[in-house]
Amino acid sequence: MADFFDLSTPAKRFRLVAFWEAVTWLALLVAMVFKWGFGYDEAVKIPGMLHGITGFMLFVLVALATARALKWNAKVTLLALISSVPPFGTIVFERWAASNGLLAELSLSSSQGAAGEQDGDTQKDQAGARA
Repeated sequence: MADFFDLSTPAKRFRLVAFWEAVTWLALLVAMVFKWGFGYDEAVKIPGMLHGITGFMLFVLVALATARALKWNAKVTLLALISSVPPFGTIVFERWAASNGLLAELSLSSSQGAAGEQDGDTQKDQAGARA
């Protein structure tokens, strides 16, 4: 779990912010239930601002910085930005990007976990081929 909060690389920062954006989306959705379901109009004030500033805007900035650092093409960058619009889309994008080799060391660790039975030399050869 401590590895999840490691912010030493662009890919790791992107992963954390993608999950944070989804958490703030969840808070906003819960607040919208209170607003529309129970008539508490002020219920969305704080979660809305929290999501807008520390969720959405932070994700957009980190996604652009990650795209530049990891040399994503325009299509992947656009998909990352669009993923912030639907609830939990950032998690879906992060998983997709990791499984398709677009998140540097996070992609390597997810493919190694799936391979499981390969020896260390084969894994190193594969990692070198991706770089």
